[in-house]
Amino acid sequence: MASSDYARIEQAILYLDAHAREQPSLDDVAAHVGLSPFHFQRLFTRWAGISPKRFLQVHTLSSARRLLAERRSVLDTSFAVGLSGGGRLHELFVTLTAMTPGEFKLAGEGLTVHHGVHTSPFGDCLIAVCERGICGLHFLTGESEAEALESLREQWPRASFIESTKLTAPWAGRIFPQTPPRERTPLSVLVKGTPFQVQVWQALLRVAPGDVATYEDLAKAIGRPKAVRAVGSAVGDNSVALLIPCHRVLRKTGVIGDYRWGSSRKQVMLAWETLRREADNEDGDGEALQSGLA
Repeated sequence: MASSDYARIEQAILYLDAHAREQPSLDDVAAHVGLSPFHFQRLFTRWAGISPKRFLQVHTLSSARRLLAERRSVLDTSFAVGLSGGGRLHELFVTLTAMTPGEFKLAGEGLTVHHGVHTSPFGDCLIAVCERGICGLHFLTGESEAEALESLREQWPRASFIESTKLTAPWAGRIFPQTPPRERTPLSVLVKGTPFQVQVWQALLRVAPGDVATYEDLAKAIGRPKAVRAVGSAVGDNSVALLIPCHRVLRKTGVIGDYRWGSSRKQVMLAWETLRREADNEDGDGEALQSGLA
């Protein structure tokens, strides 16, 4: 999906969210994003796997408090058993590996990082991989590829960086497959963080697509119920977007809140996952879904 397509989708989602009570027509939304109704219908359905009309019917983002309340029991169970909840079709399988204290001190010395920019349902992103897996995923929001790469260099200052879109393309294909794969192999992710940060990121992996959690939920899940502010900092320090799903964290009031790669993108990502779960529930075999995440 081209960046221009994502920009239109973002505009459409935000427009539908802001005008949900008015039940805008297809013509209204299409005009807002500068497309004919026919082309907008095709674009939105290809992206979401569900029509704009159906999106309004299952819309939940303007009722985030209700979403929190509805998913709380599922979330508590997933934390208790250490497994992700629902989202059968779109659940991401991620194996998180943290650097050892010795490797942490080396700051990436001896590590070769290959990187490349790829399109995704949420706009262009910089993907960085090494022999141990994915070590960075940055959406290019308000920053250039060079700026995103500089952020990775700061994290791994002694590593060698090589631009290689050809090498990162297979990883992008696994993260953002064009069609749902029949079999999924866990994605390996290498992170550099303190033991506390790693604990928080591991807890995030147990929040399934279509579910949300609060910072208080995460603090409770790692056995540090009073460390809410520190949990928030750890969530914000995540440098592997989407795969470590920091976008699924809301304030306890239901407010979307800040997001490293843009609050609008966070809202769109939550909408996408909600839509996909609805589509999955309505179409058990998933054959109607033409694109999306593993």
